[in-house]
Amino acid sequence: MRKQSVLLGVARSTITYQPVAEDPEDIRIKRLLDEIYMKDPCLGSRRLVTVLERDHSVKTDRKRVARLRREMGQETIWCKPRTSIPDDGHRKYPYLLRDLVIDKPDQVWCTDITYVPMPRGHAYLCAVMDWHSRKVLGWALSNTMGTDLCLEALDKALKSTGKVPEIFNTDQGCQFTSAEWTGRLTDLGVKISMDGKGRWMDNIFIERLWRSVKYERIYLFEHGTLPALRESLEVWFDRYNHWRPHEKLGNLTPAAVYQAAPATPKAA
Repeated sequence: MRKQSVLLGVARSTITYQPVAEDPEDIRIKRLLDEIYMKDPCLGSRRLVTVLERDHSVKTDRKRVARLRREMGQETIWCKPRTSIPDDGHRKYPYLLRDLVIDKPDQVWCTDITYVPMPRGHAYLCAVMDWHSRKVLGWALSNTMGTDLCLEALDKALKSTGKVPEIFNTDQGCQFTSAEWTGRLTDLGVKISMDGKGRWMDNIFIERLWRSVKYERIYLFEHGTLPALRESLEVWFDRYNHWRPHEKLGNLTPAAVYQAAPATPKAA
């Protein structure tokens, strides 16, 4: 047997090894973890230990739960890379939308950046939205998170509408406080508004857009390449603008609300 092991280039222990069946208790916990994940995919190992003991009388620890979840390929949905990192050397602008009545398209535009998970890393998505109608006027996708990404989305919005907003609201990320971005808006004659620090509610409509696009498109399909992701997002944004009704808009589509408004001055 020793000579055979040498000739085959394998360890002697593997020849006589008898596979051990998986622990039935591990199988039971995996099934419970799968059920819990379908109810709430945002629970981490600490809370899962509590839920297992409270609802299913299963006493275990974090290490065991983490190991079983790795074997299942189960990952908690949690906040991923930060996209709103300010630059201390850039100018910050005040928030102009507090107590402001926004009742017409092109009165306020807003934009933001979000990450898009992919099998090999992640991409970044930037969109420009009209605050009143919720219509996505332009968007851009890239594997880098630079000011160029934001300017591309802005250029698409300006080209598709032929208009400029009265106010443009963003967060205080370094892309939106950069001289390239603020200079472009200033040249267009746009008033610049920025969220307060830590005030994600100040840009709530586009934050809600990110939730919709991720849960209705990105998390449901595996996009292996940027072209495939771009093609998929084109379908979703077109449906969002022209087909999907919004309850807050009287069950009209964003495109219908945007187009129903009287014309505003065109961009130079």
